[in-house]
Amino acid sequence: MSLPLAAMASLGASAVAAPFVMKALIAAKSRQTISAHIQEHAHKQGTPTMGGIIALIGILAGFGVGWTEELVAPLVLLIGFAIVGFADDYIVPKMMPGKRGLGWMPKLGLEIGASIAAAWLTGWKEPLQIGAFVFLILFLSNAYNFADGLDSLAGGLGMILCAGLAAAFPSPAMILVGAIMFVAFIPFLFYNAPPARVFMGDVGSLPLGALIGWMVAVALLPTASGAFLDVGAILPMTLILLVMLAEIVPVPLQIASVKLRKKRLFNFKTPIHHAFQEKGWPETRIVWMFHLVQLSCVVVALCLIHLNSGGK
Repeated sequence: MSLPLAAMASLGASAVAAPFVMKALIAAKSRQTISAHIQEHAHKQGTPTMGGIIALIGILAGFGVGWTEELVAPLVLLIGFAIVGFADDYIVPKMMPGKRGLGWMPKLGLEIGASIAAAWLTGWKEPLQIGAFVFLILFLSNAYNFADGLDSLAGGLGMILCAGLAAAFPSPAMILVGAIMFVAFIPFLFYNAPPARVFMGDVGSLPLGALIGWMVAVALLPTASGAFLDVGAILPMTLILLVMLAEIVPVPLQIASVKLRKKRLFNFKTPIHHAFQEKGWPETRIVWMFHLVQLSCVVVALCLIHLNSGGK
């Protein structure tokens, strides 16, 4: 009974909180600052941000109703990365006008600290295991953060990823977290649907991405079997994360090339969804394409898992 009740609590809490969060964000003058190099987003300047708080409230309510000891680590990630995101979105820009957010070093340090704590609480004790866990959390949280660039893009991808991971690698904890997250996205997407009335912000995308990273780590780094890595999960997991890989991998490569070679490595803007905007694609078409590609990757991964299990 805890699963349906937890999902209902998550959906109900986020739905009830949504209009109040929207009013609070407008009153606090939490506004999106658009990067100058993304001219296609100039019309979004000043739109309220930090709308991911809507989903976070739902997830906290769902965790409270469906509480088990296995939710301690995801809760640490949720709170830790939300604090980092809130500082990045609101505290630093308010206290230091002209600065867009936290510097990369303190931001990375806080994220690593929260990830190490969650790794220990999940059951990984060896340095190599903790390192792999931290890498996956940082990778997914920042990849998902990059995906928060178009109306309804991140929310839709989050729903498909949560459902896909829970279906591909089912365990009571994975299914519970996946279901709670899935329904918490729905009220946020109501306000984030084009034309977006609010953006997710780092306060939402970082902790939500971290929870997705936790689901990935639980599937790839099983603690119960004693093995370091579930080799059989690598290929289907890679398929499920293909869109996230495409979003994040070109970014550091592009930045490194510009800094070291004084020219871009790729002849398109990064993250990669901006490349399609640069080509003149309508935003809604890009979002639909990303959602359909993500859904297709999940379906292929599920079919692959089914075939590898002998069709059982």
